[in-house]
Amino acid sequence: MASNRLCSIPDCCKKHVAKGWCEDHYRRFKRHGDPLAGGTPQRALPTWIDSIALAYDGDECLIWPFGRHKDGYAQGRYAGYPSGRADRIICELFHGAPPSDNHQAAHSCGRGRDGCVNPKHLRWATPSENEADKLIHGTVVRGSRHKNAKLTEDDVISIRSMLGQATHEDIAAIYGVTRATVSLISSGATWSWLT
Repeated sequence: MASNRLCSIPDCCKKHVAKGWCEDHYRRFKRHGDPLAGGTPQRALPTWIDSIALAYDGDECLIWPFGRHKDGYAQGRYAGYPSGRADRIICELFHGAPPSDNHQAAHSCGRGRDGCVNPKHLRWATPSENEADKLIHGTVVRGSRHKNAKLTEDDVISIRSMLGQATHEDIAAIYGVTRATVSLISSGATWSWLT
């Protein structure tokens, strides 16, 4: 027999799912240990952007206090802006519209993944300019820093020194990678930035 019980949280009219709460409150309990934790009042983000972020005059990073994307960048909505990236919204409100749809909100501080939304640290940049910034800041994930990397930078240098002295198959066997991986290193298709 189906239950007609409602969530036990005052003013919540959703159907009970578990522990006396609706699905949303139960999910918050599982995630935060409190059925009322998490969630941000609808007006809090635009208010914070208007009164805190856009008025911020400091030179230090201003860290976004609300939700973030899985990559760490600030996440939020603002009326009239389709992007869910708060740093992009703040960049547009502070600096004006991007020169093209291709431009990205770049962080001069290199702390975008930490949630920095200081308008003075944001500027419009092309994807290649933004990637160059990441190299300067050391925040680009490549080489052995990549989560799927099987080789280190030292391994690649050693592999290059062995080219011409051993077959790609023999080198691959030594390093536990495929022959194709050694071929890509040899041709410069991968790890080309490493000299």
